Amino acid sequence: MVHLLAMLLVAVLAIPIAGTGLCLLLPSARAVQTVLTTGVLTAALAAAWLSAAVFSFGPLNALGGWLFIDALSAYHLLLLALVFALSTVFASRYFRHEHALDARRARRFGALWLGSMAAMTLVLLSNHLGLMWVGIESTTLVTTFLIGLHRSRESLEATWKYLVICSVGIAIAFMGTLLVGASATRALPVPSDAMLWTRLREVAPLLDPSPLKIGFIFLLVGYGTKAGLAPMHTWLPDAHSQAPAPVSAIFSGVMLNTALYCIMRYIPVVEAATGGTGWSLRLLALFGVISMVVAAAFILFQRDAKRLLAYCSVEHMGIIAIGLSLGGLGTFAALFHAANHALAKTTGFFCAGRLGQIYGTHEMKSLRGTLRAAPLWGSGLLLGLLGLIGVVPSGTFMSELLTAKAAVDAHAIVVLVVFLAAAGTAFIGIFGHAMAMAWGTPPREGMAEKASLLDGVVVVLPLVVLAILGVWMPRPLRDMLEQAARIVRPAP
Repeated sequence: MVHLLAMLLVAVLAIPIAGTGLCLLLPSARAVQTVLTTGVLTAALAAAWLSAAVFSFGPLNALGGWLFIDALSAYHLLLLALVFALSTVFASRYFRHEHALDARRARRFGALWLGSMAAMTLVLLSNHLGLMWVGIESTTLVTTFLIGLHRSRESLEATWKYLVICSVGIAIAFMGTLLVGASATRALPVPSDAMLWTRLREVAPLLDPSPLKIGFIFLLVGYGTKAGLAPMHTWLPDAHSQAPAPVSAIFSGVMLNTALYCIMRYIPVVEAATGGTGWSLRLLALFGVISMVVAAAFILFQRDAKRLLAYCSVEHMGIIAIGLSLGGLGTFAALFHAANHALAKTTGFFCAGRLGQIYGTHEMKSLRGTLRAAPLWGSGLLLGLLGLIGVVPSGTFMSELLTAKAAVDAHAIVVLVVFLAAAGTAFIGIFGHAMAMAWGTPPREGMAEKASLLDGVVVVLPLVVLAILGVWMPRPLRDMLEQAARIVRPAP
C-alpha cells in the first residue's frame, strides 16, 4: 500500500508534466482541448485520492524524501485540484467565444496551463527548500505567457510588470532560502539534510536564530510578493485585469495560496528557533494589516470589475496573513478562509470574464443590468462579490468571524480594530459596486445571453459550497483543517 501511494505521489506531478509535452505535439485545437481537460481532471482525481490517503494514513514521501506530502500540503493540493478542474471546464467554454484559439495558440495555452499546474503541484509536494523555490520560480516563468495570451499594449505591459516584480521577489526569496540553510549547518552537519523540511522541523530549536531571522524577512518579502501582500502587490491588479478570465481564476484561487503556503512552512521552524516569542507572527500581522488597509482604500475607487476582484485578492491575502499571525484558532480560520476565498474568487472571475465578452468591456459603469442581460453570469458575479465581503450565510463570513474571535482571544486589539475597519470599508465599497452592476437597464436591447448546463455547474457549484460552509462544516473538513493547522502552529 505504501509503495502504491508513493507511486501516486509521483503520478500527481508526472501527469501534468506529461500533458505539457503532449500538447505541444498535437495537430489541432480540439485535440489540445481533449488532452488538456483529460490531463487536468485525471491529475485532480489523483490529487484527491492522494490527499484522502494522507488524512487517513499520515504523511507520505517519495524519490528519496525529496517529494513529501502531509496534511498541510494535502489540503492545499485539494484546493489546487478543485480550482484547476473548474477553471479548465470554464476555459473550454470561454475560448469558444470571440477569443477562440487557433491550433498554434491552443498548443501554447495547453502547454502553459498544464505547466502551471505542474509547477504549483511541485511547490506543494516539495520536501526540499530549494526544490520548492524552483517550483515557485517556474510558476512565474510559465504563467507570464498566459497573461499576454491575447496580445495588446496593455497586456504586454502587465506581462513585463509581473515578470520583473515577481522575479525580483523570487530572487529575494532565494537569498532567504540560503540563509535558512546556513542557520542549520551546526545542527545538521550533512549539507543535504539542511534543506529538507522534515529534518529542519526536527532540529528547529537548535538552529542559529540570527541568520534564520534575516532569512525569514527575505522569505516573507520574496514569497509575499508572489502572494500579493502589500506593498509588494503592485503587479497583481494589472495582471488580473489583462489575463484571460480562466487564468485570473487560477492566479487568485491557487497561485496566491501556493506562495503563502511557502511562508506557512517556515513559521513553526522560525518560532521554535527563536524560543516561541512570536517574532515571525508579528511580521505577518504587519504585512496582513498593510494589505487590508491598502486594498480597502483602492477598492472604493475601482472602475474595472477585474481590477476590483484583484484588490479583493490583496485584501483576502491580508486576512489570511492576520489569521496565521494570531496562532491557535487564527491558524484554523486562515486555512478555512483560503478555501472560501478560492471558491468565491474563482466564480467571480468566471462571471466577470464572460460579462466582459458579452458587454465588450470590464468597465463597471458599462456593466449595467447584468441580472437581465446575462442572468447566470450576472447573478454569479453578484453572489460571488457578496461572498467575498462575507454576507450571511457564507463560509467567508464564518472564517472572518473566527479570525476576529482569535484576535479577541489573543488580546490583539490594534489588529482587531484595523481588521474590522478595513473589512467594513471593503464591504461598503464592494457592495456599492455590486449593486450598481446588477441592477439597471442593459446598454442595448435584446442582449440577453443564454448559458449552458455546463456553465451553470461551474458557477453554481462553488457558490452552493460557499453557502453550505456558512451554516455547516462537515466533520471531515473540520478534521482536515485541524490537522493542517497543527503543522503551521508554532509548538507551545
